[in-house]
Amino acid sequence: MTRSRPFEEYHEKQMRDPEYAAAYRALEPEFEIAQAIIRLRTEQGLSQKELAEKVHTGQPNISRLERANSNPSLHFLQRVAEALDSDLEVRFKPIDLSSTQLLTPSGSS
Repeated sequence: MTRSRPFEEYHEKQMRDPEYAAAYRALEPEFEIAQAIIRLRTEQGLSQKELAEKVHTGQPNISRLERANSNPSLHFLQRVAEALDSDLEVRFKPIDLSSTQLLTPSGSS
């Protein structure tokens, strides 16, 4: 029987792979949005269904949003923010190039 490893151990090891790390960094903003929505919703004691009603959408849309399994419009995110009595902030942040590795077409540095 194999001992299961916590996600953190697996993730830490996988982040050493530049391809995995780049893909993960590309998804980070979606995860941050999902986590913020879940936190705000649960702090307010709302179910997904209740939040969906406040946003005038279906519960499956909130579920997809919280799983970072959708590509919501800014308009939709604004409606969610308003339903959660929150402000939506969109900003541009410089990329930390020190943590990226540039590869030539052949795959070598």
